[in-house]
Amino acid sequence: MPQHRYIELAPIILTSILALSALYAPQPLLPELQQYFGVSREAAAALTTVTFIPLALAPLVYGYLLETVAPIRILKLAVPLLALSALLFAVATSFGQLLAIRLFQGLLIPALLTSLMTWLSARATADNLQRTMAIYIAATIFGGFAGRAVSGLIANFFGWRLSFVLLAVSLLIASVMLFRLKPAVAAKFVRPHPRAMLEVLRKPNFLPLYLGVFCLFLVFSAVMNFIPFRLTDLSDKADSMRIGLIYSGYMMGIATSLGAPWLIRYWGGEVPVIRGGLLLLGAVLACLATPFVAILFVSMFLFCGVMFLVHTTASGLVNQMAGNNHRGLTNGLYVAFYYAGGSIGSIAPGIIYRQFGWSSFLLLLGGICVLGYFSCRRIFIPETTPATSGDQ
Repeated sequence: MPQHRYIELAPIILTSILALSALYAPQPLLPELQQYFGVSREAAAALTTVTFIPLALAPLVYGYLLETVAPIRILKLAVPLLALSALLFAVATSFGQLLAIRLFQGLLIPALLTSLMTWLSARATADNLQRTMAIYIAATIFGGFAGRAVSGLIANFFGWRLSFVLLAVSLLIASVMLFRLKPAVAAKFVRPHPRAMLEVLRKPNFLPLYLGVFCLFLVFSAVMNFIPFRLTDLSDKADSMRIGLIYSGYMMGIATSLGAPWLIRYWGGEVPVIRGGLLLLGAVLACLATPFVAILFVSMFLFCGVMFLVHTTASGLVNQMAGNNHRGLTNGLYVAFYYAGGSIGSIAPGIIYRQFGWSSFLLLLGGICVLGYFSCRRIFIPETTPATSGDQ
């Protein structure tokens, strides 16, 4: 890719990182926010849930907007609004205000992410599309880690409010950089409507894969949302900084995402990787049952690595199966099932955790991994090629 193309990508990649940072920044702070506002664990966990619910629905709706509005115009509006929401989060005086702000962010972030992917795919050439998307995927993974780790680090020394002030400033800088970008060539999008959705879901392999992805992110979201409370249960030294660092395993996802094509060839196709990954994810949950924080920390690397391997492989496979037919809609359904699992996983398993403990919580999630595996057992692809999302 020419050097000027990389320079052009810089504001897009920065915006991608900051968007995911905004989505996940409150997670390591949940125990602190719970105590500060005097709410239950489940109520604190809802700060994640209220953002995932719009993420599960909005990708099917924003296709209408992208029919008539250039992606860069949406970005130039959504990024400053996201910055404003981060600033409002920093000065909120009640937990109800935090929930309202997070709901607003949940409406902004899918518009932002959809526009980012649309702009990238429209600006990239056929030769560098896969490399460009691989960079984007790596940026979103890094953003998921940075949002958690940095907010936890800053909160530990300066208080949780400063984390969101600095996030707001960073988003404002990104919004200024975006104004230098040129509009992308208009792309064709499929307007989502019930009949087209049903047509996709009735085709072989799509619904089983979507259900597998639903289970995948339900399990991942549950662990990510409630592991801060597990750490506070295990150690009185579990401050915001240490909780933020437990998400270091997220970085393993970059390696497994970029290494997915090799693993697909080694395991004989995308479907074996997805099935084996779901079973392996369930097995790794047993490691998370440990009462030792050091082992828990190491186990998170394997847990995150397996999850992002399956996610990268599944997102590539769904595009393979779609071909040139309803690609926008099939991806929209993929994202919808993915975040629908996340919205449920971010709060519902917490009830089991509270009532029956961490081991029962993990046992439930292990069962969901098995359900995802059996769903993906219904996928039959005669011939497979390396997944497009991770192809280099």
